[in-house]
Amino acid sequence: MLDAVDRVGPIRAFSGLTWNERLSGDLPDGLTVLSYGGLGQLRQLSRHGRLDVVPCHYSAIPRMFATGALPNDVGLLQVSPPDGDGMVTLGIGVEYVADAIPFTRTLIAEVNDQMPVTRGGPRLPLSAFAAVVHTSRPLREAPSRLPDSVDLSIADHVASIIDDGATIQIGVGSLPAAVLDSLSGHKDLGFHSGMITDGVLALVEKGVMTGSRKEIDVGTAVTGAALCSAQGYARLPDLAVDFRGASYTHSPMVLSQLRSLVSVNSAIEVDLLGQVGAELARGVHIGAVGGQVDFSRAASLTGSRSIIALRSTNGSGERAESTIVPALRSGVVTTARVDVDAVVTEHGVAMLTGCTVAERALRLVEVAAPEHREELERALAEQETS
Repeated sequence: MLDAVDRVGPIRAFSGLTWNERLSGDLPDGLTVLSYGGLGQLRQLSRHGRLDVVPCHYSAIPRMFATGALPNDVGLLQVSPPDGDGMVTLGIGVEYVADAIPFTRTLIAEVNDQMPVTRGGPRLPLSAFAAVVHTSRPLREAPSRLPDSVDLSIADHVASIIDDGATIQIGVGSLPAAVLDSLSGHKDLGFHSGMITDGVLALVEKGVMTGSRKEIDVGTAVTGAALCSAQGYARLPDLAVDFRGASYTHSPMVLSQLRSLVSVNSAIEVDLLGQVGAELARGVHIGAVGGQVDFSRAASLTGSRSIIALRSTNGSGERAESTIVPALRSGVVTTARVDVDAVVTEHGVAMLTGCTVAERALRLVEVAAPEHREELERALAEQETS
């Protein structure tokens, strides 16, 4: 598509999380890229002013495709090889794609013989596609950075406030991986999230994540997409994992049935009110609203607990900045203070539920980096007197 833009004419394209390195460089003038945030390589586009962000809850994306608010003339899909009945699945990328298909005029399929057949999502005949391209290429694997001592400390604190039998929603990265590893001593955990990773599969295989106490989808891990290693992708078809569209995974009506839901989400910064910024850093989109609000609100309101986990500083040495701040530097609130039950850093857990505004601020200062606490206390005193 990138090579054909000049011949085809102006193209307006929507992309979610992508690691396509071609999107980090120069793009044709005729191409406009939209997304719900700056995830993966899209943050490079944002840095160069080439990304148009549509801020929205992840649960709202299906409706925007249905109404034509997002580009839906042509859908480019990667699918699994056809089965004996000639049907393909969306493999590891069901998410919002499943919800967009009924409202997309023309579908083009890349049939990748390395894409696993997955259950739970739509099955489509090859006749549903206007064109089909056959390929054989490895699936994109999760970027790997081993958790460091800070990640491990945060993970232990997070695990300490998660009960046996909880249904977990969690993201991707070294810190979520550390959290999942710290949960290996728990029992009968469940899983309902937007993306599944090797860490989740390991808990399923160990018998830790059985899903036996889930209120719905008992015994099944529910996800919209996967970002795993090659070994993880190979194991997926043999495990009790259902891939569902965003209209199910992020639905308020569905999530409200999960009374055991614990959401674990990350942030760029948290202010002394408990408001969360998870989208912008120095004017660049490096995150998204995504499913954070969908899951945080459900976990806090009708579920068990909403947790925000982050390192107490961003950067290193003298340039390290506190991630607990008097006011959000970005000026953009991703998750409201009322949807956060606990903020966790390597310095401990700030339990916020039931606390007054003043109590919340004091607890947040206590989990900030020690070298920044005096500055935060001064800012808090100034706020109280102003």
